[in-house]
Amino acid sequence: MEHLIELKDVYKIYQMGEEEVHALDGVSMTIDQGEFVAIVGQSGSGKSTAMNIIGCLDVPTSGSYHLGGVDVSTMDDDQQAEIRNKMLGFIFQQYNLIPKLTVQENVELPLLYAGVPAEERRERALRSLERVGLADKCRNLPSQLSGGQQQRVSIARALAGEPSVILADEPTGALDSRTGREVLGFLQKLNAEGDTVVLITHDNSIAVKARRIIRLQDGRIIYDGDARDPQAVVRPAESGEEAAV
Repeated sequence: MEHLIELKDVYKIYQMGEEEVHALDGVSMTIDQGEFVAIVGQSGSGKSTAMNIIGCLDVPTSGSYHLGGVDVSTMDDDQQAEIRNKMLGFIFQQYNLIPKLTVQENVELPLLYAGVPAEERRERALRSLERVGLADKCRNLPSQLSGGQQQRVSIARALAGEPSVILADEPTGALDSRTGREVLGFLQKLNAEGDTVVLITHDNSIAVKARRIIRLQDGRIIYDGDARDPQAVVRPAESGEEAAV
């Protein structure tokens, strides 16, 4: 079976003065249609580099990355931008909404860039806002919404492009814990409806809301399995200290 996402022996190496930094050090992973996967790790683990490669924002130094069966690891910037537009929906920690545009116009914006006709843009935007429970706020400005509502608008914007993958980068980072739980609930709901969700986080309490956890440390995968397994949230012992959750 063809995987939706497939990284094979991926290295990402940066030159920092005299030193080579292996941000990703031979990473291989697959993610299938309909999964909800959390890629987890502390600062410097390689999770942000993995997100950039999965999101077609960067290319590996070596190794291959296939998205929907297409090898994107050797594409140029324009080709990657086209793939991003067609196949990926992004949700960021900072909602990245344009203050002067209405909620509906914010959701329509990626469709405008993609050349979608006006009527279809409007229909898809309203349908996406309906899915996140904000169709009644379509004429509001972002400043008239709570933080949680703004993040739901950014989810609607990601959905409007009808992406193959929703890529959520620390989506609850700017929210209080209660509102964060609500946003995670929406991601779980979208996954239950068939959407593929890849969540990037450093926070175990968020990661366990996914169905599967891929844990990175020093650019390597140290766990890949069921999010409910206790091993999914255990950090290996380092330098003689006891392992900690």
